[in-house]
Amino acid sequence: MVGGGRDAFIGAVHRIAARLDDRFELVSGCFSSTAEKSRASGADLGVDADRVYADFAEMAGGEAARDDGVEAVALVTPNHLHLPAAREFLARGIHVLCDKPMTATLEEARTLAGLAAASDALFVLTYTYAGYPMVRQAREMVAAGDLGALQLVQAEYAQDWLTEPVERDGAKQAAWRVDPERSGAGGCISDIGTHAFNLLCAVTGETPSALSADLHTFVPGRRLDDNAHVMLRFDSGMRGMLWASQVAAGCENGLRLRVFGAKGGLDWFQEDPNILWHMPHDAPRRRLTRAGAGTGAAARRLSRVPPGHPEGYLEAFANLYSEAAVAIEAHRAGQPVPAEVNFAGTADGVSGLVFVDACVRSSRRNGDWVTLDV
Repeated sequence: MVGGGRDAFIGAVHRIAARLDDRFELVSGCFSSTAEKSRASGADLGVDADRVYADFAEMAGGEAARDDGVEAVALVTPNHLHLPAAREFLARGIHVLCDKPMTATLEEARTLAGLAAASDALFVLTYTYAGYPMVRQAREMVAAGDLGALQLVQAEYAQDWLTEPVERDGAKQAAWRVDPERSGAGGCISDIGTHAFNLLCAVTGETPSALSADLHTFVPGRRLDDNAHVMLRFDSGMRGMLWASQVAAGCENGLRLRVFGAKGGLDWFQEDPNILWHMPHDAPRRRLTRAGAGTGAAARRLSRVPPGHPEGYLEAFANLYSEAAVAIEAHRAGQPVPAEVNFAGTADGVSGLVFVDACVRSSRRNGDWVTLDV
């Protein structure tokens, strides 16, 4: 692991997810930007001191030289470090599991995609919410034509944790997210807007061709956006809307996706993730549950416990790690990745940064419609 040391939230989540299905073992890391804190974090985690490194370049070289060196590395740093860290490991044939967004800028994302294409190693992007069984169910139903021709998609992601200027009070997780040097040109739109964007693309199977965005900063003095409204147009004729906010008072982690077609609609809410509502046109709405009657193979494959036993965020994250494990094992055996295995890669990562770039360009032009620079 690179990053994820003491006081880091997402690193601990990655470690739990990696261990949940007994597919990974943490054996090495560069856990902090300072050697002292990296060593202390490694000791906390029970990693051998001789495999705790002061920087990621040293780690990549040291592990590549070992007979028992790491097969894969999880990158859980701020965005601006994703490209330089991934470069070191991909160059040595070490698989990379990278937190989202893929990089801080679109130019970096395209560079990283090229490096991954030239490497023999796999690159996996951890868009967490695509790991939920009922998201896979929604994707399967759309692909099967259960909704008919798609007409509307609405995605929203509402939080309130940046309603106050907590970055000025030493909140580490806030500080880098509102710093353009570490986060990139987008704040909220990059941090959680890309999650909503990836979710709507993954379920509908479509990517918008044009958008109109209004990015706004409500907290005085904050350097990046903390609220975003985006209208979307698709070449198929579908229309969409995306709202992302980190200043929506009273909202915790309100990620929601609604998709509507000529024959019906779907509605999924992350805070109640085991339920997917199917609303056929001119018929009673159906409540589909994870592992319950009417749920398809894609959802059942990612379900661990019987119906009525809730599964949530950590299990969804673990599903992504398990999908990566299957892909790595297939790679090790010289076999193709099984068709049912699904995870985000460099194309999804570039698409996310194309989206952020377009939103920033549009907002700077007072919401003018802009094309996505694919």
